[in-house]
Amino acid sequence: MEIGMMSFADMEPETSGKGVNGWQRMKNLLEEIQLADQLGLDVFGIGEHHRPDYAVSSPATVLAAAAMVTKHIKLTSAVTVLSSDDPVRVYQEFATVDLLSGGRAEIMAGRGSFIESFPLFGYSLDDYDSLFTEKLELLLKLNQTEKISWTGKHRPEIKELGVYPRAYQTRLPIWLAAGGTPASAVRAAKLGLPLMLAIIGGMPEQFAGFINLYKQTALQQGKQINDLQVGVNNHVFIAEDSQKAADSFFPYYAAMMNRVGRDRGWPPLTRPQFDAARSPRGALMVGSVEQVVEKILFEYELFGNTRFLAQASLGFVPHAMTMRSIELFGTKVVPAVRKELGVKS
Repeated sequence: MEIGMMSFADMEPETSGKGVNGWQRMKNLLEEIQLADQLGLDVFGIGEHHRPDYAVSSPATVLAAAAMVTKHIKLTSAVTVLSSDDPVRVYQEFATVDLLSGGRAEIMAGRGSFIESFPLFGYSLDDYDSLFTEKLELLLKLNQTEKISWTGKHRPEIKELGVYPRAYQTRLPIWLAAGGTPASAVRAAKLGLPLMLAIIGGMPEQFAGFINLYKQTALQQGKQINDLQVGVNNHVFIAEDSQKAADSFFPYYAAMMNRVGRDRGWPPLTRPQFDAARSPRGALMVGSVEQVVEKILFEYELFGNTRFLAQASLGFVPHAMTMRSIELFGTKVVPAVRKELGVKS
């Protein structure tokens, strides 16, 4: 199983009219990616948002910078909001990251967890599904062939044109990112794409049927079970002991969830709810090294996933706390998980 990290690059919104907070957040983010690479993690993902409380609207730009300061780690979006982007530009940007990194780029395509990009780039939410369907089809075709012809509803026609530069890899790995809707599992399986599932609430076993639907549909399409790639990601924060992790992380986590919740009509997060989510069968991986190891292995037993991504640097957690959590993840959690999975295999 590949083990890595991802970040949405949460940041305090600007107040000075200049990008001071954004500058600092980018500096911190590159330090996080460098540390993950130095610790031998397999993957680092960067999310795309178009809001004042997130620093990254262009994952490929950040990943290009990361390519220059890392050596081994795979670099992926998490996610690219494909519905409101141009697949031609998406391919070109990630092919460039692939060239800069010597073949370490990936794309994680999804519809995103927020909708700001739709009006920003002139798209209607009435076309929510058709936009993603058409643009994913075009992106996959671009990844397969150098010159294409294309006719669709949502972008101008392409007539036997080449798309450059080409990636260093023969084809860029493209994952489909989902939040748990059955249609997404079926789509990924029918297209033969790896599937990434975000588990940010509830109980992980609730998603077992979703993963099984993906696998069963893929088998019906003639795929072999050993060829399927399934990833999961959870919110993760680690400290030297469970109580310290919970007490230090809760204020920042609650502030983040409440900020998002105000837009979605969620009630404020309480400490008992937070502690329940941290329980052995909850989705939130906040605690000691041992607790996080147990939860990752528990999800592996449920899903047989081939990739796990820890969503790090959540909310406005101080950079030093985030770096310590990443250090514990890379030096303690990951070796323990790899050892246990090696024994089981």
